Amino acid sequence: MKRANKWLRALGILAGLAFICGIALVWRPVSFFNGSMYLQEKLSGAENHSVIIDGIHLHYLAQGPVTGPVVVLVHGLGGRAEDWRLLAPYLSKAGFRVYMPDLPGYGRSERPRNFSYSVRDEAAVVTDFIKSLGLGQVNLGGWSMGGWIVQIVASQHPEVVRRLMVFDSAGLYVRPNWDTNLFIPKSAAQLDQLEALLMPQPSPIPAFVARDILRNSREHAWVIRRALDTMLTGQDATDALLPKLKMPVLFLWGAEDRITPLELGRKMHELVPQSELDVFKGCGHLAPEQCTGEMGPRLVQFLRE
Repeated sequence: MKRANKWLRALGILAGLAFICGIALVWRPVSFFNGSMYLQEKLSGAENHSVIIDGIHLHYLAQGPVTGPVVVLVHGLGGRAEDWRLLAPYLSKAGFRVYMPDLPGYGRSERPRNFSYSVRDEAAVVTDFIKSLGLGQVNLGGWSMGGWIVQIVASQHPEVVRRLMVFDSAGLYVRPNWDTNLFIPKSAAQLDQLEALLMPQPSPIPAFVARDILRNSREHAWVIRRALDTMLTGQDATDALLPKLKMPVLFLWGAEDRITPLELGRKMHELVPQSELDVFKGCGHLAPEQCTGEMGPRLVQFLRE
């Protein structure tokens, strides 16, 4: 009888937890997803760290053997360190030590009001992050706005970059042919339009999830707006910087990218004589997440050359 009561209590606790999780999923699906992702992160061996860089509290993830060759991966506009969660394991399992910072304004890093959020100032933080942690010469990668940032780092501080990886990147002096305000969606319709730009054949977003995404978007919209305003001036364009790069460079691009179309990748490839360009069919701007199975082994191969 006591044993039966014990099991009944346990089942009651589990039922209560399931109910609470269900409520959290419906009312705060973004927080529920984040909590689940952070738990998976911990179980996969990814480490959470923080450091003060240029007076800004910076959060970062680290994964892989501490003595392995270093890879630093920089996320894009509105992104965070976890955007690399599918690709990083390919590198860590191959023996690389992977560092994934949340840029100022994003993820779990600080959002100072007096920071410009320009790609040039974000690049300065990335450079100081590498130097402050004593990482030496690293393999540096960046996705989208992060790709723009790492181009600037490699141009201004080639001594800290061994090899450069650029994923579906902005940076050239080209005016987008899509509405940049979609990166600050104000309605479910705009959120759907953004999803259609980011990936081929996106799945419909449930209404309760869309509401919570929009709520979170409103909270941090000022950071995205400030970053976009500086990028759209073209003042930090890399057209003249790319031909001066001397390190090996790999451009990785989704063939169906509508945010930074493949023609931009081809132009960057032409500007860097010692570069390679790999194109991944069926993938859009989110190629590092959608084409991880093809991209991961290619990335490891490039880094081992």
